[in-house]
Amino acid sequence: MLPMCPDYGNRFDRLLWQAYLSANKIFADKIMEVINPEDDYVWVHDYHLMVLPTFLRKRFHRVKLGFFLHSPFPSSEIYRTLPVRDEILKALLNADLIGFHTFDYARHFLSCCSRMLGLDYESKRGHIGLDYFGRTVYIKILPVGIHMGRLQSALDHPSSSTKVKEIVERFNGRKLIVGVDDMDIFKGISLKLLAMEQLLHQNPELRGKVVLVQIVNPARSTGRGVQEAKRETYEITKRINDTFGFPGYEPVVLIDRRVPFYEKTAYYALAECCIVNAVRDGMNLVPYKYIVCRQGTSKMDEALEIASASPRMSMLVVSEFIGCSPSLSGAIRVNPWDVDAVADAVNMAITMPDLEKQLRHEKHYRYVSSHDVAYWACSFMQDLERACKEHYSKLCWGIGFGLSFRILSLSPSFRKLSIDHIVSAYERTCRRAIFLDYDGTIVPHASIIKSPSPEVISVLNNLCSDPKNTVFIVSGRGQNSLSDWFAQCENLGIAAEHGYFIRWSRLSDWETIPHAADFDWKKIAEPVMKLYMEATDGSYIEPKESALVWHHQDADPDFGSCQAKELLDHLENVLANEPVVVKRGHQIVEVKPQGVTKGFVAEKILSNMTSNEKPPDFVLCIGDDRSDEDMFESISNTAYRSSLPVSPEIFACTVGQKPSKAKYYLDDTVEILTLLQGLAAASSSKSRSNTETQVSFESSV
Repeated sequence: MLPMCPDYGNRFDRLLWQAYLSANKIFADKIMEVINPEDDYVWVHDYHLMVLPTFLRKRFHRVKLGFFLHSPFPSSEIYRTLPVRDEILKALLNADLIGFHTFDYARHFLSCCSRMLGLDYESKRGHIGLDYFGRTVYIKILPVGIHMGRLQSALDHPSSSTKVKEIVERFNGRKLIVGVDDMDIFKGISLKLLAMEQLLHQNPELRGKVVLVQIVNPARSTGRGVQEAKRETYEITKRINDTFGFPGYEPVVLIDRRVPFYEKTAYYALAECCIVNAVRDGMNLVPYKYIVCRQGTSKMDEALEIASASPRMSMLVVSEFIGCSPSLSGAIRVNPWDVDAVADAVNMAITMPDLEKQLRHEKHYRYVSSHDVAYWACSFMQDLERACKEHYSKLCWGIGFGLSFRILSLSPSFRKLSIDHIVSAYERTCRRAIFLDYDGTIVPHASIIKSPSPEVISVLNNLCSDPKNTVFIVSGRGQNSLSDWFAQCENLGIAAEHGYFIRWSRLSDWETIPHAADFDWKKIAEPVMKLYMEATDGSYIEPKESALVWHHQDADPDFGSCQAKELLDHLENVLANEPVVVKRGHQIVEVKPQGVTKGFVAEKILSNMTSNEKPPDFVLCIGDDRSDEDMFESISNTAYRSSLPVSPEIFACTVGQKPSKAKYYLDDTVEILTLLQGLAAASSSKSRSNTETQVSFESSV
């Protein structure tokens, strides 16, 4: 991805990318031939098939789909250099469950989703979930295990016993250190050999007593890098053997051929220490295999001529850059680039007291034997079933073209609000409550001009002129801005700062929530917010009369999100005894008095109407963001209140097709204005009809 020299400057080949897509399509065709999409589960493995989820999801929207990445996921700084970065991320997000070996790999993936797609994640009942167009894409972190039965069968194979006896005879009591790696530039074989050289140089007493057996698996690819790694490996091996060897003793035994599995198990069973020194790798199960082989079986014990009840010991020196490292708490972890530290770690491993080796081995064996490949597969499938259980409880639409295809998943009751339907309900009711959000609802978010248009003012005045209507603007904006913008609307109610300030009409006074009048907490919260603002470039504080808001939409996405979590924790701690709520919204952290929500505003207004013997029989609420969800929930609950003589017509409407507590949606502010104009026209026609009836009656008299 990052060219190391000018020769590699043009690494991305569009033709090879097209070939990759074609290969994935072939897999998709074959899968759709053999599965029953309604009953079967599809589990896709590794980077070779990263775009397969999109091809499968296109063909069947409710396919039950899991993906597991067996390789490291690069950090966002590396991944962002990939020309097809968005296509791959979106393809993976078409799976229901995405698995990684370690949290580091998952963290890199989540960081890329945040930086490049603007997605946030949260932990839901112990599971990490990404909300992606109404679907929750779950993230699973579980390292793969080994096949215990297959390995134990290899240990019991007669060839293994024979090989063990040959190795014992050949090395004549010397301590064996084993390494098994592919011939690859990332496996760190040369660094391992340099550490062995340093070990023998610093500890002359180990010469003649310690042997490193390095088994080199055939290279999976060819190229200059592999050839250079091979040449370097042979050069260092020769130098070590020439310097520290003598007749009958070679410090390094390099086995560069295809080694049968039984032979590897024999070396594992005899080695006092196993070293895995990769500079970058996936899971790497060599340490697991080594631990199981050191535990042995009854037949292997016979070959080694040891009692079955004798204590078992093993020692591991593992690179901190391999996937299995976090799972092996008893291993000695090293930075493979620090040759001196690796040499010291190997020395520590082979000279450690037997009791310590035994305790570490027991800990590792308990984990490896209980977290084998069967456990890993069962755990993944259980989580995949859980992730797919709501597939048929929602409506699904496919949107987007090519690799940008995704599924929009919504509640079955969620539908577009019909103007004819709501106008009909509007005309047959006479005590109406209408709640309207401001930004993103009657004024577009993208608009540079934040004041309402003349059309909005006109339609609000028409609605407010109908005595059957109680109309409120409910916004997070301050009272001064809203007062200025709606100065022409005499009968319009306004709830500012999410309802901390309420005004029933232009001529009435502002009311506040009585129990939220203490703002001493600002003296505590503001200095903390300033610290984070100064430490986070692009962030700023928005002071309100009733609240403080820290914005980070202009900061680095990853760092801003991280700082927001830290600030949230910090504020919750220092304000624990204050009458406030600390909430994290979309790219904000807000501190406001307890009980101040848009839902509280709706409840207060509806209760006031009921107490004035005008219980509402029609409630319309339109909003576009998270703060409006409280309002949707509140007005929906009014339908079940026993205090209301008749259940009202409830219309909770969000802006855009997205997951919401609202049952209806309209696409944009233009459609909302059209809806309001339709309601206003219904009021006007009713008013004219009443006037004409009255005139006709007077004439007849």
